[in-house]
Amino acid sequence: MSLLAIPYPNIDPVAFSLGPVSVKWYGLAYMIGLLLGWWYVKKLVSTDRLWRHNHSPLNVNMMDDLLLVVTLGVVVGGRLGHVLFYEPTYYLSRPMEILKIWQGGMAFHGGAVGVTLAMWAFSVWRKVSMHSISDVVTAAVPIGLFFGRTANFINSEVVGTVSNVPWAMAFPGYGPEPRHPAMLYEAWLEGAVLFLILAWLIWKRGSLKMPGYTVGAFLLGYGVFRIFCELFKIEEYRQPFEGIGITRGMIYSVPMVLLGAYLMWRAKRVAARDGGASASAGTNAS
Repeated sequence: MSLLAIPYPNIDPVAFSLGPVSVKWYGLAYMIGLLLGWWYVKKLVSTDRLWRHNHSPLNVNMMDDLLLVVTLGVVVGGRLGHVLFYEPTYYLSRPMEILKIWQGGMAFHGGAVGVTLAMWAFSVWRKVSMHSISDVVTAAVPIGLFFGRTANFINSEVVGTVSNVPWAMAFPGYGPEPRHPAMLYEAWLEGAVLFLILAWLIWKRGSLKMPGYTVGAFLLGYGVFRIFCELFKIEEYRQPFEGIGITRGMIYSVPMVLLGAYLMWRAKRVAARDGGASASAGTNAS
């Protein structure tokens, strides 16, 4: 190992044990992310001034049911996404391994599909706006991303390419060469930085007053940050085109960037049109 490399802390994947039951950091990270996200969503929903006409279209009491639905979407979608998008051959030959979620292996893009379907089902069930639900949920998603990627670091997975940067680490199972801690790049950019950007848009720029704008900003921001972070991923992720530095994560993120930009443009256009219509109606009434 290079003398300049930072020693990997080699944290025990098991956070604590209660008799025969072991609680791993991976599962604990997802639970903490979901609970903090649930608290943040309730705060957004209960703050009327953030919404159009100073009235939230969502009920705080709905958020308990939304937490359950979104959790199912994250777990089922994230796991199936990892199985189908990244390691289909391995898991199809060992189908029982699919159920071992506690060992790691969750794909964000699969989780995004699962959560989208869950939010759509919830919007139909509770007869509320899909745009409003997706806006508040995606505002909280970076919280879960931060804790999830931190758990990847503890599990020594999603590691980066060999590097001589001062903060490179030699990860267990990947040889003596120091590597980029790519999962920490994702934790900070897709987690902390993206959360702060969305919070600024919501609390300072009133993005929740334009239904669909916040989810668009999330998709655009996540896609850009993910593509950047993929540049530092280990070579085994560069499978689609041999010899070309393009990862599957990059390919899956491009549609998110395009869709996010479209949703932001559409939300601003609709808000401008509705604002103009309201102003016209007020003029006619006077």
